[in-house]
Amino acid sequence: MPVSFIQGSTRVSYTRAPMDRFLSIEAFVRVAQAQSFAEAARQLRLSKSVVTTRVQQLEELLGGPLFHRSTRAVRLSEMGQAFFRDCSELVSRTNELVDQMREVRAMPAGLLRVHAVTGFVLGHMSRVISEFEERYPEIQLDLYVSDAVVDPVKQGFDVVLQIFAPASDELVARRMFPVRRVFCASPAYLKGHGTPRLPRELYGHRLGLYSGYPTRDRWVFHHEGAEPQTLELRPKLMSNSVHFLREWACENAGIVCLPTFVASDWVCRGELKIVLADHPLSSFWLSAVYPRTQRGAFKLKLFIETLAAQFAGSEPPWDVPLIERGWMPARLIEA
Repeated sequence: MPVSFIQGSTRVSYTRAPMDRFLSIEAFVRVAQAQSFAEAARQLRLSKSVVTTRVQQLEELLGGPLFHRSTRAVRLSEMGQAFFRDCSELVSRTNELVDQMREVRAMPAGLLRVHAVTGFVLGHMSRVISEFEERYPEIQLDLYVSDAVVDPVKQGFDVVLQIFAPASDELVARRMFPVRRVFCASPAYLKGHGTPRLPRELYGHRLGLYSGYPTRDRWVFHHEGAEPQTLELRPKLMSNSVHFLREWACENAGIVCLPTFVASDWVCRGELKIVLADHPLSSFWLSAVYPRTQRGAFKLKLFIETLAAQFAGSEPPWDVPLIERGWMPARLIEA
């Protein structure tokens, strides 16, 4: 379809090429998913004006608006809703075919956007990322580190590493490894304040707790031969950073609950000591969560396989010394 624009005082017409049309469809899909032209532009690494122009060109081609726009929101119009699903599948399938061709040529390339929880990334991901980049030098990683719970579809991530279950049927989850948690404190704190032997004795201690667990304020303790015990604990300190909680505990400030991938090295060195080892908490799973439409994406497949080869299928490396020394039960109790 010819498209016209004004150059000086002359009207210039051109016929939009198939690639131009695809880029317009891709921009439309990103705006619809992000519900924002600015966010779609950020994800595509384009200016907002380019994304706006591409969507407008698609609207000219279709003869109607794809979005209802306001200063506060961007919503799909009736035509946009009817158009979106097929367009989303088209963009996903096109990218998948390109990836497959690169696979045939052994040249996987392009941008892969990953969101991961801070506690896991710091201390465990750099070596994996380094190996992945060395193996696939043409793949560019955009790693966003945050404890926030995100929707990979709306926020444009190819995969999210999280401990929460998928928020919708549009998402697929592949389990990577169990996330065990332990209560621990410095030897100096325990010497001065006593060591709790039963979960309810935590009420007499200064507690530092992570604010982002899916179970919120419910703490379920298990004990061999007994019914699970559920407590609501009142912490002295709440934080969204498990690394800060670890530092707080090392300052002899109180008892904290940490995931073992943050606590293990400090426990093995004797800087922290696990308490209530025979009353373990239930565990979560860290999963790779990604849009169902990205199931066959080659870059994503390579990244997930790299993570799985490192962490999945056996005990996580940070749990092994704790189990071997009897500081944590081998039995896994799922939340």
